[in-house]
Amino acid sequence: MINFNVPPYVGNELKYIEEAIQHQKICGDGIFTKKCSEWFEKHMNAKKVLLTTSCTHATEMAALLLDLKPGDEVIMPAYTFVSTADAFVMRGAVPVFVDIRPDTMNIDENLIEAAITERTKAIVPVHYAGVSCEMDKIMEIARKYNLAVVEDAAQGVMSSYKGKALGTIGDYGCFSFHETKNYSMGEGGALLINDEAHVEMAEIIREKGTNRAKFFRGQIDKYTWMEAGSSYLPSDMNAAYLWAQLEIADEINEKRLRIWNTYYEKLKELKEKKVIELPCVPEGCIHNGHMFYIKAKDLEERTRLISYLKEKEIMAVFHYIPLHTAPAGLKYGRFHGEDKYTTRESERLVRLPMYYALEVEQAEKIAETVKEFYAE
Repeated sequence: MINFNVPPYVGNELKYIEEAIQHQKICGDGIFTKKCSEWFEKHMNAKKVLLTTSCTHATEMAALLLDLKPGDEVIMPAYTFVSTADAFVMRGAVPVFVDIRPDTMNIDENLIEAAITERTKAIVPVHYAGVSCEMDKIMEIARKYNLAVVEDAAQGVMSSYKGKALGTIGDYGCFSFHETKNYSMGEGGALLINDEAHVEMAEIIREKGTNRAKFFRGQIDKYTWMEAGSSYLPSDMNAAYLWAQLEIADEINEKRLRIWNTYYEKLKELKEKKVIELPCVPEGCIHNGHMFYIKAKDLEERTRLISYLKEKEIMAVFHYIPLHTAPAGLKYGRFHGEDKYTTRESERLVRLPMYYALEVEQAEKIAETVKEFYAE
């Protein structure tokens, strides 16, 4: 059986977890948490990076930093994971969903402006499959209407847009280190803060609303409750697991891109015959091989393809159910404009196995099996 996902493991994870234990500080902000944060700040050219317990919590922190009030609106695509909306719904804000582009599955930047009202406070672009949204246009709209931009870059670690790392273009960026991501700590995430003026408040929110971070840096002699916050610090043992992968981040990235390119080359003939569609990477975008998907003709064909692959012991899956069609989406949000592509394209998409331990030969076999399905 070829699994859909196998969490990354490179060999030094247990060694570093043991080191974290030996340092007798396994709670948040230990030595490995600091190593990881500094690595991201250096490699992403970010002002400040704070590791969190999940990307969901990183996004919740962004919502708190924006000081959202009940009734405020946040524009986002409906084709995303529930956390993108949840973080803002938790503050009483209304997710306003707009349609996606069929080529990248990202928010259609040309539909954002029409969805803005006097209640709009932020735009949340989601970089699907590690391929950037059209950030120049999005940032232009945000500046015009004085809106914040929170990049959901859960899938975008090591991806870039016109030379800038995803997560560093808007006001805030959110990474995920869930077991399904390119780099993992089991459960975990990071908040990227691109304006130094917001760093102190972010540290307070992350430390249960206290100025504890200042205390541990020796800047104050005691810490106290300053603001509403929560406990968003991951264990240093989780960070130790992540650090092992960051040490060989380029190697992991290159391996995933080899697998991605293998799929693309092997399936290109089906694309040229207009049997399936393959991922699109626009000019100026560098992706990270996070995901490889194909698009079948329709929902019925997709269902048959997934079943066929399963019979051949290959686990392929579909992805999100659009949020505006879900019970919570109907309750808490609204869709602006026409759902021209979101539902239609989501029903066609099939994700093929993609992970660091997958071998190129296995990717070739999977591609050949897809071709066999269409030959039959």
